[in-house]
Amino acid sequence: MANHVSALKRARQTESRTAVNRNNRTRVRTSLRALREAIAKGDANTAHTQFRETVSALDKSVQKGVLHKNTVSRYKARLNARLKAITAKA
Repeated sequence: MANHVSALKRARQTESRTAVNRNNRTRVRTSLRALREAIAKGDANTAHTQFRETVSALDKSVQKGVLHKNTVSRYKARLNARLKAITAKA
């Protein structure tokens, strides 16, 4: 356990930052899961609206430092490819 005042403060800050990061990560994962389910169902309209929300959540996660920008870019490219495949079928 921390013995110095500054170490106690850092411990408090870590707890609050961990809570914020967990909340942001959960939001991104939930959005990704919903988009993947919409794509699996083959519903193009729902998938398009969910794609916009997911891309927004991913971009915000980059701004907040939760995910790396290259990781998010890769996610968006792969999800967009899946979305185009569904749109082509419909």
